[in-house]
Order: sequence, then structure tokens, then C-alpha cells
Amino acid sequence: MKKIKIQNTKKSLYVAPWNVRTLLDSASNNRPQRRTALVAAELQRYNIDTAALSETRLSDEGSLTEVVGGYTFFWKGNPTGSARIHGVGFAVRSSLLPSLTESPVGISERLMSMRNPLTRGRFATLLSAYAPTLDSSDEEKKHFLRCIAFHIPACTSC
Repeated sequence: MKKIKIQNTKKSLYVAPWNVRTLLDSASNNRPQRRTALVAAELQRYNIDTAALSETRLSDEGSLTEVVGGYTFFWKGNPTGSARIHGVGFAVRSSLLPSLTESPVGISERLMSMRNPLTRGRFATLLSAYAPTLDSSDEEKKHFLRCIAFHIPACTSC
């Protein structure tokens, strides 16, 4: 996990990507905490404000708050009944939620975006992406690239 600092004139925002491998809990595990609680504890330990999560493996789209950990999780995955593969999301420090003008937007099970307000009406757009691996079909790779090209606006400052 690499921590990135987005500096603002008032404060800094610490952002990190994390391939969590899964946020699924199973009845057969013997862990005392949910996986989201474990992730929240690690994010808190590293002082991360927002983490882009990949390979969450959660179905549908939703959110949950880990009250003790202080993070809210947003995710987008395959529909219920489909294989629980892929999945992306964000873990956001719950104290930052009031400053967000909109919730993270799930585009597909491989792409999610989030806008963080900065100063003077500017925003930082964060993406959580889980790209197809080398063993994926060419069609799946092309679909992912089309999805990114369609949903990411062109840079107007270039």
C-alpha cells in the first residue's frame, strides 16, 4: 500500500490503493472481526483518509459503516447470483463524509469514481479500478478500456 498526499491549503488528504483480495466473510472463519473491521483498523493505523479498494468480491452495490473503525465502505460488484469475482470500492474516513458533495459512483464491477472537494470549487477525482489480468480474454480487456475511456472526462488543462 502506497500512501499519497494530496495537499490543500488548509489540510492534507492521505489516499492509498489497496488490493484487499476479498472483503467476503464466511461462517467458517474463526476471526473475531469482520474483514471490513480489519481493513478499517489498518487504514487507521496508517492514517489513510481514503483508500481505493480492488478485488472486494462483494455483490451488487452498497455501503456500510464500521463505527468502531471510523470508516465507511462503498462498493460495486457483480449482481447477486453471479460469481463473486472482481469488485471495487472505497473506504472513506467517516468524519470526511459530510464534506463530500456526492457518494462514490459505481460504474462497473471493475471501476468506481469518487469526487473529493478541494479549495476554490475544485475537486480531485479518484478512481478505484481493477483491470483484467493477463489471462483475461481480449474482449474483456477491450471492454474495460472502453469503460475507462467513456467514463473519464478528457483533461481540459492539457
